[in-house]
Amino acid sequence: MAFGIGDAIKIKGAWDRFTRNHPKFPMFLNAVRAKGVPVDTVLGLTVEYPNGEKLATNIKITEQDLELFEEISKLGK
Repeated sequence: MAFGIGDAIKIKGAWDRFTRNHPKFPMFLNAVRAKGVPVDTVLGLTVEYPNGEKLATNIKITEQDLELFEEISKLGK
């Protein structure tokens, strides 16, 4: 699957809209980035549906995860 400049522009526009709608989320990401995410950090995610049902999970960060995060961060530069 090819990823072109048009795709990047669409993603950038969608991200801009998302951050306008949820301004605290990028601030949270920036705070996490500033503090760092060392190996063995636990990331948790909870989804709460309108009916009150919740799904939750967490992952413990590995060295391989950090390598993936580094590669992803290079894409944005």
